[in-house]
Order: sequence, then C-alpha cells, then structure tokens
Amino acid sequence: MSDVNVNVADTPETITLAITGASGAQYGLRLLQCLLAADKRVFVMISRAAQVVISTETDFKMPGTPADQEQFLSQLYKAKPNQLKVFGREQWMAPVASGSGAPSKMVVCPCSTGSLSAIATGASNNLIERAADVALKERRQLILVPREAPYSEIHLEHMLKLTRMGVIVIPASPGFYNRPTTVEDMIDFVVARIMNQLDIEQNLLPRWGDDLI
Repeated sequence: MSDVNVNVADTPETITLAITGASGAQYGLRLLQCLLAADKRVFVMISRAAQVVISTETDFKMPGTPADQEQFLSQLYKAKPNQLKVFGREQWMAPVASGSGAPSKMVVCPCSTGSLSAIATGASNNLIERAADVALKERRQLILVPREAPYSEIHLEHMLKLTRMGVIVIPASPGFYNRPTTVEDMIDFVVARIMNQLDIEQNLLPRWGDDLI
C-alpha cells in the first residue's frame, strides 16, 4: 500500500488524476506520462473497470494492487522517487479525501458516465468520487473528460449541472485541423487541451495562431 504520509506543501504543484472505466484509457495514461515529464507530482487512482479497459485497449497488464500499480507506472514512465502515488478505491486516509490535503487540481480522464453521475450527485462511494466531491466543495479545479457516444439526456444534464458548478468538461473529441496521421496524434490533441486548462506548458499541439507570431 502507498505511503499516505505525504505533505502536499513540499511540492510546488501536485495534481490528482483518476482513470475510470470509459473507453479511452490511452488518454489517461498519456496524460500521466506528460504530467510526470512536466515534473509534476501526481496522485493517481485507477478504478477496477479502468484496469479492465487498460488491459483491453493497450498492451499493458495493469497489476491489481495500488502498490504494484505504483511500481509499474513509475517504471513505465520513469517517474522520480516519490513523484507518483497510487491510491486504492477505499484508501480513505489518502490526501485526496480531505480538503486539507487534496491538491488544487484534479482530472478524471477518461470519465465514465457512471463516474459522471456519481460526481454530479455527490455519491462519494469510493475514493475517486470522494476526491471529486472534495474538489467541488473546496471550489478547486476539476476537469472531466467523458468518452461516450451518443450522450443521453441524463449524461447531458449531469454535464450541464457540473459545468454550472465550475467544472471543466472536455469531451474526448480530437480535432483534425492539425492533420493527425496516427492514433497517437489524436490522443495528444485531447491531452494537449487538458494540459492547457491545467496551465502546464506542452508541446504536443501548437496553440492556435502560434505560426503567425
């Protein structure tokens, strides 16, 4: 189990990343890679459904325990010591479970419609939902990246409700004006938009109009 005796104030920026069971696990994993490369500390939570999706959509076989996941991801993305912490679904003493310890920014990527519903209604049945609830109650930045098609009225109502609370909703909808030639290019398009919202410098996608400056 990950050590939860961490002091968020020791680092200039720590970001919470939750990966849930929607299709599009590649978005969350690529975002994690980019955050670590940007020298951010990342608190990670991976739902059980997300573990299945990762094994289905990628060549990675995600271990089952938080400690093993932390070791696997740290080695995969060459994280620095203590840069990456993975917390389990019922690890209620994790910093993300309290307003006094949670980072100021959280991303759920991808965000399943089940997670969307739980966050919109304040369910807090697991650590991912609780962390999002903390972000909402503390008026901190919360970014959700839903990946579903088509959206039902229920999904849209939840997104509207959360948007009115200040949540940023970024659907996993790649653009094509950058003329992507690979799947990785399309993944990077969405990840770049997330990084821009987090105000983290990225070179995945030029900002609109940069070529005219």
